[in-house]
Amino acid sequence: MRITYATESAPGHVNEDYAICGNEWAVVLDGATAPAGVNSGCIHDVPWLVRHLAAAVARRILLGSGPLADLLAGAIKETRDAHAGTCDLANPDSPSSTISIVRVRDDVADYLTLADSPIVIRAADQVLVPAVDDRLAHLPGGRPYSLELVRSLRNKPGGFWVASTDPEAAYHAVTGSAPFRAGTEVGIFTDGVSRLVESYGYEWEHVFSILETSGPGVVIALVRAAERERPLRGVKQHDDATAVLMADSSPTRPAQARVQRPANWRDLIGM
Repeated sequence: MRITYATESAPGHVNEDYAICGNEWAVVLDGATAPAGVNSGCIHDVPWLVRHLAAAVARRILLGSGPLADLLAGAIKETRDAHAGTCDLANPDSPSSTISIVRVRDDVADYLTLADSPIVIRAADQVLVPAVDDRLAHLPGGRPYSLELVRSLRNKPGGFWVASTDPEAAYHAVTGSAPFRAGTEVGIFTDGVSRLVESYGYEWEHVFSILETSGPGVVIALVRAAERERPLRGVKQHDDATAVLMADSSPTRPAQARVQRPANWRDLIGM
């Protein structure tokens, strides 16, 4: 197994993404930045939640063997209990995070994704299988969402689910399994990277080719170049960005299937 990753904060901000990996597993989190003026009822910041949740999930992956949803539910409960005595855990604006998990055992990749940090599996035959939880993108009325709407639909049936204070959210994640054999690759991305596909017109195949030939750091540099050249309307120009590539270490697909890195960033972003 070969696992490579990179993570980078939005320029001028603290990184609220987090990636943690083991020999045959990887976890990616993307903490939800609190809007200005919102009282979370919590004395801790978003990075505190992300780090504690990452540690709790990693410990359960290393020591346990149950379904990923059970592992995540236990990790959310442990994290919740760690600040139950100091914070208002009933506050709907309590710090929260997306989380995506991939665990490989016996040539099978189990995956879980909660909120908008997609997992994409590329099989040895190059067929792409995305695992995407896009419920946040389909709330009533369309974007931009009001704070009141998001608050009323967070971790509610008919709304969207995130890792925060309710262990039940784990059982609303997108989960599944896929073969993991020679040539298989799995990418895990926060939405600071997936905007390449969702907003800048790239295909996942192109993203995987850059991951293979140049690495996750170059994919993030590509995001930053695209953001500078063509800022998106209605969303923050820059976001924390994390990309992970998990690859079977057996012989890979023929070189002609790869897309070579263009000579400069203007070629990369199609300008």
